[in-house]
Amino acid sequence: MEVLLSWAALVLLGGLSGALWLLAGPRRRGRQRGLPPGPSPLPLVGNLLQLDPGAMHRSLEQLSKRYGPVYTIHLGSLPCVVLCGYQAVKEALVDQADDFSGRGAFPVFDRFTRGNGIAFSNGEKWKILRRFALQTLKNFGMGRSSIEEQIQEEAQCLVREFQKTGGAPFNPINLVCRAVSNIICAVVFGNRFDYEDADFLSLLDHLNENFKIMSSFWGVLYNIFPRLMDLLPGPHQQIFCNFEKLRQFITERVRRHQEALDPSAPRDFIDCFLIRMEKEKEAPLSYFHTETLVMTTHNLFFGGTETTSTTLRYSFLILMKYPQVAAQVHQEIDRVIGRERAPCLADRTLMPYTEAVLCEIQRFISMLPMGLPRAVTQDTPFRDFLLPKGTHVIPLLSSVHFDPSQFKDPNSFNPANFLDENNAFRSSDAFMPFAPGKRICLGAGLARMEIFLFLATLLQHFTFRPLVPPAEIDLTPQCTGLGNVPPPFEFQVLSRSP
Repeated sequence: MEVLLSWAALVLLGGLSGALWLLAGPRRRGRQRGLPPGPSPLPLVGNLLQLDPGAMHRSLEQLSKRYGPVYTIHLGSLPCVVLCGYQAVKEALVDQADDFSGRGAFPVFDRFTRGNGIAFSNGEKWKILRRFALQTLKNFGMGRSSIEEQIQEEAQCLVREFQKTGGAPFNPINLVCRAVSNIICAVVFGNRFDYEDADFLSLLDHLNENFKIMSSFWGVLYNIFPRLMDLLPGPHQQIFCNFEKLRQFITERVRRHQEALDPSAPRDFIDCFLIRMEKEKEAPLSYFHTETLVMTTHNLFFGGTETTSTTLRYSFLILMKYPQVAAQVHQEIDRVIGRERAPCLADRTLMPYTEAVLCEIQRFISMLPMGLPRAVTQDTPFRDFLLPKGTHVIPLLSSVHFDPSQFKDPNSFNPANFLDENNAFRSSDAFMPFAPGKRICLGAGLARMEIFLFLATLLQHFTFRPLVPPAEIDLTPQCTGLGNVPPPFEFQVLSRSP
């Protein structure tokens, strides 16, 4: 019923738009001055009828074949410049990084954050909060041996949980999310959670559900028609219920930190933020206040959990689908690490094939296919166009990762994309899993550490066995929007013989 109501509203809106379009005449249907050409939009719905909300990035890639690598699409009434392919994305986000460092509108998050936090703020607020967060995270071990040790310990906890399955089939989503989330929890909240902690499990359920809904048809429609979707029933309404529960959880942690705060000995990110709040409490233009702390903590928690845990789950599927790849990784682990000690970051440079496999997995799944929206920070000349300040920009990261000019046979899974003729690891400028430029993910370095250490530790101990023949494993995302969500699956983990 909810689906029918939403579609009925959209069909009615589309019909009204068509009539208005016919009345508007060619002059009003022309493109906005300064923007690249693109398909002609209808009033209100824009180009929605030319897009598949269930696979927006694929629709946008198809349109680029007609309109070129830089063109304008209208999502509802909002004109957006689409960047397709490595060269266009690089020229904008890397070569003109400052100009394209703004955050574009993202209604599903904007309704919750109201411009607070790091991920969805802009201007001076974003610069100050990002600088503070980077320094604070660094002080608490980000990129250092202390955080490496925490990941190693958590990876061993995950091994023990996998061993408890006794070789029986299970869905890994909950265990993997608990392990990955505990790393960012240690940095932000100052402690890890027990895997059976009821509040922790509820929190992760809210995160997983939100990521899934925001990556679905409903999430896409909400970002295009937020005012309309606010009035309609549907799964998208659950997003904001979950957001509120997450806000309450974080607010309670902040309250506890305030009660036990020792300014001379900060324990974690929240303590450091509270100390900065106290220092600037008399400053009328300070960006350090409770609401910003709650939203910044949410940004770090959400970003530090979903993308890494989803990448690991997809890794399990891919390694089962390509058992010959898994076998070579096992061989390299045995040769470089052995079975007696835990994997460490220093092993990465000695394991070119494993490193190539991890990069190829991230390229192949393109976790955030459209990236997060950007906006130009000033009137910006770009190629033959002049993008007005505030222009919304969609960098198609999936089109970069599947660009045939950068990767041979990009639609096939092939670790050789990151190996040279001597089988040494070879990086690629077109590898952009965390988005390039000024808006690169705050936790990119942490995510790389986690993906390597968690996966190497699990593969050191286990062989992954699918419940169907490898050829029948389907890697098609369960849904695609904000991210690519892997299909649900069960598998067996079998202890490797010495």
